[in-house]
Amino acid sequence: MIRLTNVERIFQVGEQPVHALDHINLTVNAGEYLSIMGPSGSGKSTLLNILGMLDRPNSGHYRLLGRDTTELNDAEQAALRRNTIGFVFQSFHLVPRLTAAQNIELPLVLAGIDIEERTARVAAILKSTDLSTRSHHRPDQLSGGQRQRVAIARATIMHPALLLTDEPTGNLDRSSGNEIIAILEQLNSQGITLIIVTHDQEIGQRAQRQLRMVDGRIVADQARSPRP
Repeated sequence: MIRLTNVERIFQVGEQPVHALDHINLTVNAGEYLSIMGPSGSGKSTLLNILGMLDRPNSGHYRLLGRDTTELNDAEQAALRRNTIGFVFQSFHLVPRLTAAQNIELPLVLAGIDIEERTARVAAILKSTDLSTRSHHRPDQLSGGQRQRVAIARATIMHPALLLTDEPTGNLDRSSGNEIIAILEQLNSQGITLIIVTHDQEIGQRAQRQLRMVDGRIVADQARSPRP
């Protein structure tokens, strides 16, 4: 599903070039559950941005579902991203003035899906994430765990093949965080490829495959037995 070949991302800090990603080679198969760990500044979020086509590498190639994304223009990348990838972030990134249902519906509106299908999809996903009674609440009327569930629902409403999550439990208490991880793992069990960037060792070790990054390089790539 994913293949990175000699991917580099270099940032200029003053007169000093910084290799945020240093010749990364990585293959991820469809349906995998992968965690990316490492100290701050190791390149985890930069790698996630490349995988999500939110940034472009300076060199190397990134193939997603057989397409070389580095050869696509911005519009082509945006279309592939919209139809293939969902994103969940630590800070939720919900639109404050929209209700939970409207936040979830937003990708469907942008994709031009008709209102009847939008309504049915949103109702179904609100029910599956236990948010039906909160559908008309704005983000500031929701708990942190509820906001993250809205974010997950929005990220998956287009039925993406790949779900990228950056510290998805970072702003949550342990109980709410465990609920969010359970939802993400359930999505993975349904076939979505799941990649989690985390500082939390306990969460990272739940993944079937764990990468560790240091100074822009992958220094460990360990597979574990599937979770029970």
